[in-house]
Amino acid sequence: MRPFKFTKADSATSAVNLLSKNINASFLAGGTNIIDLMKEDVAHPDELINLGGLTLTGIKQLADGGLTLGALGKNTEAANHPVVRKNYPLLSKAILAGASAQIRNMATNGGNLLQRTRCSYFYDVSMPCNKREPGTGCGAMEGINRMHAIFGWSESCIAVYPSDMAVALLALNARVKVLSIDGKERTIAMADFHRLAGNQPEKDNNLQRGDLITAIEIPPNNFAAHSAYVKVRDRNSYAFALVSVAAALNLSGNTISSARITMGGVAHKPWAATEAEAFLKGKSATEANFREAAEIAMRDAKPLEHNKFKVEMGKRTIVLALKQALKG
Repeated sequence: MRPFKFTKADSATSAVNLLSKNINASFLAGGTNIIDLMKEDVAHPDELINLGGLTLTGIKQLADGGLTLGALGKNTEAANHPVVRKNYPLLSKAILAGASAQIRNMATNGGNLLQRTRCSYFYDVSMPCNKREPGTGCGAMEGINRMHAIFGWSESCIAVYPSDMAVALLALNARVKVLSIDGKERTIAMADFHRLAGNQPEKDNNLQRGDLITAIEIPPNNFAAHSAYVKVRDRNSYAFALVSVAAALNLSGNTISSARITMGGVAHKPWAATEAEAFLKGKSATEANFREAAEIAMRDAKPLEHNKFKVEMGKRTIVLALKQALKG
């Protein structure tokens, strides 16, 4: 690991100001991803600005019935908080499907959203990678691309985004609160937070330089009784998703008033199956309709040489997640 300066921020404002003074600095929260990236020489900031002492923690209920998660709150607290488990069980299930208990104890809510792809070509600094070094090419395109994207990829990058938590937050229409370098606060809808690769795969999200995530807001909804998170992976713990699905149903009797289907492991960002959601609205909650929704969700997939299996896997995972959501 290369030498770096360690600086402690004493407030959110000071953290933003400190970052603005050094273009090669990075924030340090839980450190579960940035430290790995530094060890592998993928990232090499010359200064880490420690956010550990800031009070951007805690979980609070909002006046409208929604919820706020502090950006520096730990994933373990969010997954196990009684209000989250009662009102947003989808979020709890998704967080618990990610990483290990030890990592969840360190990982923060804001940091979870900012974790970078686990593409092996991104981590291998001897290989070309447009995400790591723009303009060098994509080793995965003609390489072993079994884990890679089937939606929204570009000729520049076929990597997938790794977070489970973000897939659930997209299904729950969450919003990300951000403190900008000019001292102003703004809110970014989860659907607009992450980016597709396009011709700038080095940019994972729509944050600006110096932006600090302060909280994640989740609006109230009626999905608590009928939601599920299904993650398919190579082994049953401590592995990233081949395909994951967050499914949520709002039912009136057996009629679907609204549905949410979001996916992980298939694109450069959490992927919303909006046409499948629209198809299910007003339909009966039957396996036949779930199967048709799955066909709609996957019909525009563009698999690569080694990941054609993800198309059928995606269909089956969507059906399974919807069936589990219906069962509650």
